[in-house]
Amino acid sequence: MLRILGKFLLGLFFVAAGVNHFVHPAFYMSIMPPYLPWHALLVYLSGLIEMALGVAVLIPKFTRSAAWGLILLLLAVFPANIHMAANPQLYPDFSPLALWIRLPLQAVFIAWAFWFTRPAPNPPARAA
Repeated sequence: MLRILGKFLLGLFFVAAGVNHFVHPAFYMSIMPPYLPWHALLVYLSGLIEMALGVAVLIPKFTRSAAWGLILLLLAVFPANIHMAANPQLYPDFSPLALWIRLPLQAVFIAWAFWFTRPAPNPPARAA
């Protein structure tokens, strides 16, 4: 039951996060490291990928590959989190502490997604 709830919440979180890229694109563009090109394209593309993987993780046939995709996505966006933490003056709406807390929080999300790269344990057989 916990695994089903965890998978549903993971998928819902990433679908909502992906939708947010389209609702508030300026925020996501503002956190893009300056060395990355095509900020708008990358914001919309990452939003689409988040939504697709969030849905795919809920479909048993695609759960494992979608979970690996979420891990790769989390690693890919990690430079934006580092950029924010290293440049708190650019983000006065956030406390510097909150920006630094986001960094290890990525590990929590990676571990959460990793949980679904493993096959579900088989339930114990019932005695006849």
